[in-house]
Amino acid sequence: MTKQKLELTWIGKDKRPKLEARILLEDAAKSYHAPTRSEQAIFDNRLIFGDNLLALKALEQEFAGKVKCVFIDPPYNTGSAFAHYDDGLEHSIWLGLMRDRLEIIKRLLSDDGSLWITIDDNEAHYLKVLCDEVFGRGNFVANIVWNHRKSVQSDIVISLSHNHVLVFAKSKENLQLNRLQLVDSEKYSNPDNDPRGLWYATPFDAPNIRPNLTYEIENPNTGEKYLPPKGRCWRTTQEEYLKALVDNRIVFGKTGKSKPQMKRFLSEAQKKGSSVKTWWDEVGTATEATKELQKINVDFDTPKPERLIERILQIATNSGDLVLDSFAGSGTTGAVAHKMGRRWIMVELGEHCHTHIIPRLHKVIDGTDQGGISKAVNWQGGGGFRYFRLAPSLIVNDKWGNPIINPDYNPEMLAEALAKLEGFTYMPSETLWWQHGFSSENDFIYVTTQTLTAEQLQALSEEVGNGRSLLICCSAWRGITAEKAAERFPNLSLKKIPKMILARCEWGHDDYSLNVANLPLAEAEPEEHPRTFENTPAAKTKAKKAKNAVGNQGGLFDGEV
Repeated sequence: MTKQKLELTWIGKDKRPKLEARILLEDAAKSYHAPTRSEQAIFDNRLIFGDNLLALKALEQEFAGKVKCVFIDPPYNTGSAFAHYDDGLEHSIWLGLMRDRLEIIKRLLSDDGSLWITIDDNEAHYLKVLCDEVFGRGNFVANIVWNHRKSVQSDIVISLSHNHVLVFAKSKENLQLNRLQLVDSEKYSNPDNDPRGLWYATPFDAPNIRPNLTYEIENPNTGEKYLPPKGRCWRTTQEEYLKALVDNRIVFGKTGKSKPQMKRFLSEAQKKGSSVKTWWDEVGTATEATKELQKINVDFDTPKPERLIERILQIATNSGDLVLDSFAGSGTTGAVAHKMGRRWIMVELGEHCHTHIIPRLHKVIDGTDQGGISKAVNWQGGGGFRYFRLAPSLIVNDKWGNPIINPDYNPEMLAEALAKLEGFTYMPSETLWWQHGFSSENDFIYVTTQTLTAEQLQALSEEVGNGRSLLICCSAWRGITAEKAAERFPNLSLKKIPKMILARCEWGHDDYSLNVANLPLAEAEPEEHPRTFENTPAAKTKAKKAKNAVGNQGGLFDGEV
């Protein structure tokens, strides 16, 4: 019998966007740092303003395989209206939007990394199956139930009190998670002044039945002899028991006249850590999260409490690890990661990136945010972040509808963009004018808007020399055909701008959130003609010079909800 692979199906599943890998433009005026550096505080964090699907694509080349933990809190598709989001996408489009993002997130994760998604019952079970498809069902780790509401809704019969946290591994075989230091120190004491410190007595019998774990133990104080209770056995072999007795790890009750018990030391329990249950009732509520923001004068609908993010990062990361949140919302993930000494990247499209997140991060860096987990981790401030926005689309149309390089791109931006699209790392050489980037130690890229002559190509070929190769992106070349150039200059490859990239991406598409007001009808007939650059709406409008392509985006499919 053939085993069939089960997949989630929805309208439009086969449609995938051809994303433009855009460059990121830093705005130093919006970046923020503590006045002095310290070894502990991390400065090179990133806050990115722009569509989060395009931002994920922009990060892919540099950060693929480097992110230890991704936490996302996507819109729950509940149909509810929030102040900062229109959270009511049609179900199939919501699944498509999530699938496109999850696929890039998987590539960004390190082999030992994990993805954590908060979601409610409305889409949780569909999202679980979707993640099974993207990550592989064998990489499912857990469905954690978070008790996010302590109050009861008296106007309905069944009052909602929980959300889900779905956890998936990039590779469960390589996954690295931490045990929690959840130790109730109040039950520890040290009545015998043991030099190893505080301890408490635990039963010495266990439920497993093995012949070599059943033997007679004599109380050295009273001479009374004990066997394990019926159906149980001792925790160790007799040889190990005798070693523990000599090591003063066995006690016989508070008076010394009871059955054997074993000491459990606080220091050892803290070092080992505890297993994590899937029911979380002690990591804060939605109400607590709102109060945390109110203390720092930030107003945001249904944020996540800092203790929830702290718990996730305690399990999924270590100090210095990289954390990504592509639905930044009010910026809780970055704030908590910052206080915990993790590196972070956040992406947000809504204007609250500027009205909520940046002011909040200023308070974190200045040390004036003493709410949330600040006191628990003794946060005093420090570190910083760099602010980036997505560059506008590289290709626009001239007044006749012909695709051209966006006039807003200067030579440096153009070189960086083409290097990224061609898979090169942009790093201009300080000594070699023709080295704008590299893909290996001997493979380079050169970008120019000039038309190159055969003589110039000859000079470039001689400078590059044997054993190295150079991709030349230029407007055109004259005095030699492409075939002759390939034969004459084997260390050079020639491509014309912008023809070399026209079919590569969906140019001029700045917002992949699909505002619900403009959703296509599910019954719509397929397009009569294939979708190409020439027949897209973007190709039929005139280019608008000096207009920020990011500035007019909607803001639906982004943020902490």
